Amino acid sequence: MNKNIDLIIQARTKSKRLPKKVLADIEGKPMILHIINRLKHVKMASNIILAIAENDKELESLAVKNNINYFVGSEDDVLLRYLQAAKKFKSDIIIRITGDNPLVDPELIDYSIKKYLESGVDYLSTKIVPSFPEGLRIEIFNFNTLELINRLAENNYEREHVTPYIYQNPDKFKIASVENNEDLSYMRWTVDEEADLNFVREIYKKLYKKDGIIFLTRDVVNFLKMNLRLLKINKKVVENKMDRNFLSTVQFKIKITDEKY
Repeated sequence: MNKNIDLIIQARTKSKRLPKKVLADIEGKPMILHIINRLKHVKMASNIILAIAENDKELESLAVKNNINYFVGSEDDVLLRYLQAAKKFKSDIIIRITGDNPLVDPELIDYSIKKYLESGVDYLSTKIVPSFPEGLRIEIFNFNTLELINRLAENNYEREHVTPYIYQNPDKFKIASVENNEDLSYMRWTVDEEADLNFVREIYKKLYKKDGIIFLTRDVVNFLKMNLRLLKINKKVVENKMDRNFLSTVQFKIKITDEKY
């Protein structure tokens, strides 16, 4: 039986540190459209779904105008928003993407989906052991796991950030970590503050092509290694660190080597 493998992007315009960042202009397009255009290159995905916070009329209009699948749900209970979006689109497997990562890599997502399907785990992520730049975060889980954590997760943090209940309760789940061979976690590619946006704009200014050909992680890394000064642009931005006490509980570690992803 074919499964719906869906990319669900959580997005809102009322972000605290940088309001309306998802609509910020990058090379003539809102950031969220760049993310969606990059996700269109994920070969193993069935649907791209924008999970919008309620009363976000600008994002809803953008989705309608650009013929993007979307669901409107709770602003604060993002876990419930994911569950309801997955129900609406009959998602079997969900890839969680956030609307502040404009350098998300479709090849890395396809690689991670393949490893998720092969490993038979409940949850697979690139975020557990830091080895990729912050901004390439991928989390994969199935609908049954999403339903379960929606029933069990109680505190606001667990519901706002969707997946903490999984990695804080490893006895209930099989967890896999996807790790890069080279530690690139010193690079920051996500957008939380103006400095991050300025950094990403520099990358797009150099690598973005309007003919539909997208640049990938290896292109960005090669460019930055030749232009190390750019890493200073957002070096001082403080990341919200996740609790890593659960690291020893990971059952599967998937190392990316020379295999193409």
